[in-house]
Amino acid sequence: MIRWIVTDLDGTLVGRDLAMVPASRDALRRFRAAGGQVVIATGRMERSALRYYEELGLDGPAILYNGARTVNLATGSVGRSCSLPPEAWKTLLAMFDDLPDGVHPVAFSGGEAYAVERAPALRDYARRDGITLRDPGDWTALPAGDVTKCMLIGDPLPDPDIPGTVTTRSEATYLEILPEGATKGSALRELAAAAGVPPREIAAVGDNPNDLDMIELAGLGAAVGDGHPTVRAAADVVVRACADGAVAHVVELACQANGWS
Repeated sequence: MIRWIVTDLDGTLVGRDLAMVPASRDALRRFRAAGGQVVIATGRMERSALRYYEELGLDGPAILYNGARTVNLATGSVGRSCSLPPEAWKTLLAMFDDLPDGVHPVAFSGGEAYAVERAPALRDYARRDGITLRDPGDWTALPAGDVTKCMLIGDPLPDPDIPGTVTTRSEATYLEILPEGATKGSALRELAAAAGVPPREIAAVGDNPNDLDMIELAGLGAAVGDGHPTVRAAADVVVRACADGAVAHVVELACQANGWS
């Protein structure tokens, strides 16, 4: 029995045009109408994920910031909320001046996204996520204990090893630095345990390495057909490409497992 379907957004449910793939959106709506629950799991922040949450008609928690926060976007109720340790943030600040040319930091704090540069890569990122990047004036203006995550955007990306943090690639040019223990899989485990849903009754689907631990946790772990090779190798099943209805394919498999027509 598959009770939950947990889906990544970009490259999985959402195509390059930033719209949900219609076949996948409609299949998730049918799954919910039949009694299943849908959870979105994304690196996006609240404001950026809300349009997709509302389009699906969801009313439960969403996994945001790659697992650093879980928020019911219908009510604003916050479940999990993790922040970078103050010492880790100070270490990042010291790194910012020495980043390679073409790599730019973004920080998330208090439900806002911040950047001090105006590089084209940052404008493209803000457009894609539908957010405004606010200028704090100086990075030290952000409270050291209230930074949810930091992103480095560009190429070549460094590989920082900072105590109290975990890093993940959400796109080829996006490196996310998160509080230790903040992953999609750990957030999903918490949500499922609170709801009394065993992992074997969850299907999870994604396309990039930041989706790996939730795919490995789920009873049915699915990789998008045109996703990262590491994710495809680790999944129980490789489904269709994003644009061809990857999530709709997962819904088909879940309905078959449930004996739903």
